[in-house]
Amino acid sequence: MTQPNSATFDVRTDRKLSVTDITADVKETVPQSYTGTVTVFVEHTTAAVTINESESRLRADFETMLSALIDDDGWQHDQLDGNADSHLRAFLLGPSETIPVTDGTLSLGRWQSVLFVDCDGPRTRTVTVYW
Repeated sequence: MTQPNSATFDVRTDRKLSVTDITADVKETVPQSYTGTVTVFVEHTTAAVTINESESRLRADFETMLSALIDDDGWQHDQLDGNADSHLRAFLLGPSETIPVTDGTLSLGRWQSVLFVDCDGPRTRTVTVYW
């Protein structure tokens, strides 16, 4: 089986729950001549990747929504390490997105951006882009 090509970059967060636009970082990893798809993947169980608009108030609303949907405590997993809420928030969103690419350009809609969601920061996380 042939392994896909890949590139990684780090995302540093400064709060427990944060949404960061990583579109530019993803674009930098894609070869200029490549046409196909890329998968943006985070190898963490308390972080996620999604596609949406990257407007600052909407990103703040997204953080507020995730906090409102999942209580911070009261979960069985908290008996282990106290971060069940982070796992559950990331579970709702998922660890990856697949994006079409034409001649090295991400085929995102006008208002679409690639967003990294850290549910258990602050941390430095690694994102991998496969093509």
